[in-house]
Formats: sequence, structure tokens, C-alpha cells
Amino acid sequence: MSTPHTPHTPDAPGPDEPGPGGGATAAPAPGIVERAARRYRQLPLRSRLAMLTAVAVAVAVAASAAACWLITRDRLTEQLDTTLRSVDVGQDYVQALKFSCSGTAEGRVTFQPTPYTIQLVSSSGDVCTSPEKEAIPAQRTDVAVADGRLANTVHTTRSANGTEMRVSTVHYPGPITDARGNRLAISVAAPMDQVTQPLNQLALVLLIVAGVGVLGAATAGLWVARAGLKPVDRLTEAVEHVARTEDLTIRIPADGEDEIARLSRSFNSMTAALAASRELQQQLIADAGHELRTPLTSLRMNIDLLVRSERSGRQIPAADKEALLGSVKAQMGELAALIGDLQELSRTPDAGPGSAGAVRVVALHEIVGAALERARLRGPSLTVTAALDPWYVRAEPAALERAVVNLLDNAVKFSPAGGTVEVGLTAGELTVRDHGPGIAEDELPHVFARFWRSPSARSLPGSGLGLSIVARTAEQAGGGVLLRAAPGGGTEAVLTLPGAPAPPPELPGQP
Repeated sequence: MSTPHTPHTPDAPGPDEPGPGGGATAAPAPGIVERAARRYRQLPLRSRLAMLTAVAVAVAVAASAAACWLITRDRLTEQLDTTLRSVDVGQDYVQALKFSCSGTAEGRVTFQPTPYTIQLVSSSGDVCTSPEKEAIPAQRTDVAVADGRLANTVHTTRSANGTEMRVSTVHYPGPITDARGNRLAISVAAPMDQVTQPLNQLALVLLIVAGVGVLGAATAGLWVARAGLKPVDRLTEAVEHVARTEDLTIRIPADGEDEIARLSRSFNSMTAALAASRELQQQLIADAGHELRTPLTSLRMNIDLLVRSERSGRQIPAADKEALLGSVKAQMGELAALIGDLQELSRTPDAGPGSAGAVRVVALHEIVGAALERARLRGPSLTVTAALDPWYVRAEPAALERAVVNLLDNAVKFSPAGGTVEVGLTAGELTVRDHGPGIAEDELPHVFARFWRSPSARSLPGSGLGLSIVARTAEQAGGGVLLRAAPGGGTEAVLTLPGAPAPPPELPGQP
């Protein structure tokens, strides 16, 4: 058996091949939807809200109008069908119509005027139409009714002159047949104008109403958008005012519990926090300048004294010169400690993996043990006792060690010669007690303030930032610190950090 031959069809030109006109196919232009979306995003917010309102109303009105039009069409068509079915065509009329179509003298009768087109449909597909009416071609369903396969049918078709007609066909049960003996069906038809004309008028009315509704919705949407966005305009003006003048005292009225009120309260909280931060920054700068002025002034006086001695040739006694140099060295150390404390306070904690200041699980008891060795070196005449239980916390190791060292340094600094410093670590609570003069009750609320120093301790070395660093480190680790008067005299510092007496199990993939 041979294979049927398939004619060869040349391939369509590719995107870069010449087309029928010989030129290359042009690249597609940017999509209409993309351009429309880009233009929409460039519109002001109130214009977008008004447009969305108009579109929503237009969709709702269009859906309602379409539903109304469809329901009306179905009801009018159903009413017309009922009217056509109710037309009674008698046997005499059928007989007369048959004779009229056959041209016999016996059938010459006068037909009464009627708005309907009545015709006989034979099972062979022939039609016999009432006089002065346009014939309507028989459909297959009409023929099926004539030969008895269907009881009745209703459909829409066109007459010989193109008029749209609604046709109802029923089987004729009488004895009359056509000239060839074929059975007959009776079709009653009427123009569809009585349905389409009201529908066209209704469509025009709905279109006008929809247009007015959409325009009204757009206008109302623009008005609502302007009224609703007034708080946003006030907020925008406030933000622009802050950006232009750096005035953080501005506040926006926030009435109610809606989103705009919440946004206004959030903005007020933000500006208040920024104002407080600026005030703290200015206070820090002022306090730092004040604290730096004293050692710098003393340092400059000592250096000027040494310089004048060298320039005038009047040598300072060796003992006085050694005292001056020792004072210069101590003041340089005080400046270095103050700058280091300032850097520690201004440092942002870095919790990134692998960084030097990363937060991780550390053994607090080991850090306290290392800090105790440094404390014993700084107070060789003191007795430092320690009772440390294991405790593991999540913190920055370097910051935590500095905080513990600051607590121990305070205890060593205020302890009398030959005194005792007691250190204990139990269930995450680190206590450091000295037997010094203690702190007055009215001074305890100020001990963690930056640069604050007790009047009795201003002659001692220190920057006044040590306890501030301790409080900051404890807060970052989720704990707290306090100072209180110890029973029997002295001061007791308590540093509390959340943790566990055993380290957590290592997760897979961790070093």
C-alpha cells in the first residue's frame, strides 16, 4: 500500500529571516499592559484611588446592566413565544391556505389581516405562506415536527427578505395533507422587532445611566480620596518640615484608632525618640568635653612647665621633674581610658557570624575567673575570694569581660587596704561585694548614668563610664545590673544574666 503524498509547505520565516516583503521581522514593542501599569504607578495616590473607585463602580454597573439586559431579553422572548403558541389556527384557515397555495378556485377565500406570518410546512420541507407575507425557509426542526418526530419547536430565523423572525411550529393533527400526501405542520411567526427594539432602548438607557454613574463615582472617589488623604498630607508636610529644618519637636494630632492615627502616633514616637537620641548625643558630647578638659588642662600645664624650663635654662629638680613626668604619664593613661570607654559606649554590637563581637554562648564563670586574676594584680593588698558555679550565657565575650572587669575594678578601687572583695556566681547571678565606704541612698539612682561620679570619688582615677558600660552590656545580653548597700557596710553589685548551668548541644554543621 502506498503512502499518501503530502504536499510540501514552505516553512514560515523566522524572527530574523526576511518576510514576504523582503524585510526583517520587527521586534515586538513593549506590551500595552506594561505601559499602562507604568503610567498608573506614576499617578498621584488620590488619582489612583479615584480611578480604582471609578473602575470598581464601572464593573459593578456593567455587570448589573448586563444582567438586567439579559433578564429582560429572556422575559420578552418568553412572552413572545407564549403569544405565538396561543395563536389558534383553525382547520378552515388551513384548508383555505392550502387551496391558496395550490391556486385552485375552491381555495379563493379572503384572509383577515393578521400581524403574524402563518405558513404550512410539509414533511418534505415545502412551505405555504399566508398571502402578503414573506416566506420563511423551513428549518430541520420544523420538518421534524411535520413528520411527527417532534411535538413542537420554537426558534429564531430569517424570512426571505432578511427580517429576523421568531417562529413557533406545532404538528397539525387534522386530516389535511399537501398535494403529495405529506403530513403538515403549522408555523406561526412574528418579527423580532417587538423584542429587539425595547432591548435597544433599554441598552441605551443603561449605557447613559452607567456613564453618569461612573462619572459620579469618579468624582465622589476623587473627593473621598482628597478627604481621606488629608491626614496623610499633614504627615507628609510634617516629614518634609523635619527633613528641611531638622525640627524634632513637631507633633501630629492622632485621633481615633484607624491606620492613619496609628501612623501618626508612630511618627510622633519616632520624632520623640530621635529628639531624645539627639539630646543624649549632645549631652554625651558636652559631658565628654567636660571630662576631657580637666586632664587636658593639667597635661598642658605640666608640658608648658617642662618647656619653659628647657627654654629658660632653669632646670627643674630631678624629683620634681620625675613627678611631673609621672603626672603626664598618668594623665595620658586617663585620657586613653576615657577614649576607650567612649568608643565602647558608641560601638554598635555586631552579631554577624564569624565576627569578633559576635554573640555566642560563653562560659560566664571562666570570664569571671580571668577577671579575678586581673583584679588581684591591681589590688595586691586585698583579699579576693570567689565561689563560682558554672553558668553559660549568650553574649559578646569581649564586652562581657569588660563589664565584669569594671565591676571588679570598682570594688578594688573603693576597698580599704587589707580589705576583702567577695565574688560569687550562683544561678546566673554574679555578686561583687566590697567593704568600702559604700554609696549613699540618694546617689544609687545615678550610678549608671554616663560620666556620673560620686562626690567622694571624684579625686580617684576613672572616667565615670564604667558602670554605664556594665548596664549596656547587661541589657544587650537580656539581663540587668544593680548596686545596693551591703549588710555591715560596703557596696554589693549584682549582675544577672539569663543562661543555663550547662552549654547547649552543638547543632549539626556548627564548628
